[in-house]
Amino acid sequence: MLDPWRLHLLHQLHLRGTVRAVAEVCRMSPSSVSAQLATLERETRTQLFERTGRRIALTPMGVMLAVRAEELLDHHAAVESEVANLHAEPTGPVRLAAFASALRAFVIPAAGTIRRDFPAIELEILEAEPHQSLPAVQRGELDLAVSADFGDGEVPVDAALLGLPLFEDEFVLVAAADRTDLGPGLALADLATERWALEASGTYLADRAERLCRMAGFEPQVTGRFSSYAALLQHVEAGLSVTMLPQLAVADRPGVRAITLADPLRRTVQIVARRAATTRAAVRAVIGVLRTGATEMSPPWGSGRGAQAPR
Repeated sequence: MLDPWRLHLLHQLHLRGTVRAVAEVCRMSPSSVSAQLATLERETRTQLFERTGRRIALTPMGVMLAVRAEELLDHHAAVESEVANLHAEPTGPVRLAAFASALRAFVIPAAGTIRRDFPAIELEILEAEPHQSLPAVQRGELDLAVSADFGDGEVPVDAALLGLPLFEDEFVLVAAADRTDLGPGLALADLATERWALEASGTYLADRAERLCRMAGFEPQVTGRFSSYAALLQHVEAGLSVTMLPQLAVADRPGVRAITLADPLRRTVQIVARRAATTRAAVRAVIGVLRTGATEMSPPWGSGRGAQAPR
């Protein structure tokens, strides 16, 4: 019989690449991790690692076993959860991450509902962009992530993950409320002479907006970069710039106008979960409250396509 803990360490090595990284996340010493992995190699009577100096890398057999280990550990966790939850109320910790505009629009309100209706659930919420939260769900550090997928392969394909679409969110031009010269249906190329406000360079939406401008044939003249939507939208509201944001980030801001572009980019806002985690009553309850909160928002999101809770 292979030891589940050693299989877990092998899987973590496959995800993280170094013994030191595995030791940090598992709260062990590197030497203890190495000893456990060496024992696993002896138990399998197969070369799982290639050693170069002090570093080790997985052999093809090691990779195969690491992938199988993930499947086995997920199945084991699912069986344990099903047995534990046969007659259980939703209880225990649930770790959830979401991006900023989703937090404000429906995740934080949903957290209030969960505290009221499911007081035994210990919900922990982190702010994280999709490129941060999805790998954390894959690694088992998070139970759920509210993410956004533009349909261009940014969300990893992983059989261990389950995606539950909530609604579609459209990229819009955002301008001061008194900019009556800008109307729906503008082509992005028509805005080449505008001054722009964006998030900090290298951030998720700033990179997306700059890429769209370049595809339209111009380099945006950026006159302000901000780490918060509040400051960015205040800059736009003052008539100092325009910007491009998902509609969700602009909701309920009276001093600006959200203007539909001629060929708008859309993203799917969704909940991403590990399949094994969805067997837990607490995780399923959180998913249900998030879905309800998303559908109860004002249009256009309330009319978006929803997702069934996992069965």
